[in-house]
Amino acid sequence: MSWSNWANSITRQLAEMSWPDWLQPHVDSFVTWVNGTLEYWDLEYLEYLLWLFLPIIIALVLPIFLLFSIYGCAIFLHIYGLRHQIIEAYDSSYWDGARAAIASFWDGVGSLWHGYEVNGLENIPDEGPALFVSYHGTLPIDAYYLISKCILFKKRTLHLVGDKFIFKIPGWGKICKVFCITPGTVEDCVANLKEGNLLCIYPGGVREALFSPPESYQIMWGKRLGFAKVVLGANVPVIPMFTENCRDTFRTLNWNIFRRLYEKTRLPLCPIYGGFPVKMITHLGAPLYFEPTTTPEAVRHQVKKEVAELIRIHQRLPGSILGGIAQRFQCCRKPKVLIERDHRNTNIEEESVPLNHILLSRDREIVETTAEA
Repeated sequence: MSWSNWANSITRQLAEMSWPDWLQPHVDSFVTWVNGTLEYWDLEYLEYLLWLFLPIIIALVLPIFLLFSIYGCAIFLHIYGLRHQIIEAYDSSYWDGARAAIASFWDGVGSLWHGYEVNGLENIPDEGPALFVSYHGTLPIDAYYLISKCILFKKRTLHLVGDKFIFKIPGWGKICKVFCITPGTVEDCVANLKEGNLLCIYPGGVREALFSPPESYQIMWGKRLGFAKVVLGANVPVIPMFTENCRDTFRTLNWNIFRRLYEKTRLPLCPIYGGFPVKMITHLGAPLYFEPTTTPEAVRHQVKKEVAELIRIHQRLPGSILGGIAQRFQCCRKPKVLIERDHRNTNIEEESVPLNHILLSRDREIVETTAEA
């Protein structure tokens, strides 16, 4: 039954029903108005348009659902805090319960919607500091999932460096506080790591999140050296990180006007659509160790190369939404055939850096073994 026939049936029943004398004129007026509206509007054509544009409507609604989920977490934390105001004055450890509850929620979302997995969870130390350096997807939803895994399975909180605009969004302050999200100056990050915490940085920031093309997953770190200075200042291991299909779960309208608008305002005003249920796997590389005498440029070059290598090995290029969804239904994924590195990776910019200034942990072991022989 079409909508117009259904509406006509309802109005006919309303007209045939007996109503009190004082209500009958109002019912007649309403039925007349509905019949006039049905004659003026072609509901069958509107129904056709609705089904035609339904995929676009769904793609626009899912990001809004994600936003509501985050606000739901903020409301939960607000209520949770009010119940324990007295306890908070003496001991703030009750937030561990809130973190675990929200982590369970996001872990469930990741498992059901993205089949989320972590490859290399053993590379996360059980104690002591480490710095995660990652490629930035369209939305950092992989960070939510990884934080949840760390809380639930490593019993550790992964601190996160966020863009400054996040702290200006109404209602997000409590989430940033509880989940240890910081604006991330070099000094703050070094102090955070020296306290023995885990910290995650996305050097590409909002620019990489919004404007890195899904066809190539291009790393857009530019000449940023902040994270490299943090590595040398805190003297901690670096864990390269990349999440497979992170640009295919959400997409942006990659038009030049939005890029120019961002460069002028530094506000993420580029429209985002999607929420596609692609397979997501966070790949954590082996920890990298750097000597204190290493230059920040050398650290940046090496870490960027390691992240680009994770992209080359694990990401199917060009990125594909349908291909990412198809991965959800592959029972036995065939490992990619690795080829010898030729140092011509298009995802990173060529940098002239003396690599002999870098000494990684695995290189150190090779040197020591050779010396003993």
